[in-house]
Amino acid sequence: MTEGYYTYMVRCSDGTFYTGWTVDPERRVRAHNAGWGARYTKTRRPVRLVHVERHASRGEAMRRERTIKRMTHAAKLRLVAQGSASGQDASCQSAYGKARA
Repeated sequence: MTEGYYTYMVRCSDGTFYTGWTVDPERRVRAHNAGWGARYTKTRRPVRLVHVERHASRGEAMRRERTIKRMTHAAKLRLVAQGSASGQDASCQSAYGKARA
């Protein structure tokens, strides 16, 4: 996987979204599903990775995380749908080259 900083969004089992930043999105999703990711996702497992964006710096990834967290649920749905409209797998816009299910 390409090194960098990532903003990611997962869909929880109850249909809500959780957004965070990390250096390894796949490892972070595994952590969420193991119950030691974030308090919010702990009771909403399993989670599924639905959106990823790569950034050049940690600060940029953290700013994007805040922006996404302020979006309405409908806006987040549109963001996820943009990944499928651009030819990515509908379940995940992958910023590091491959679509993830």
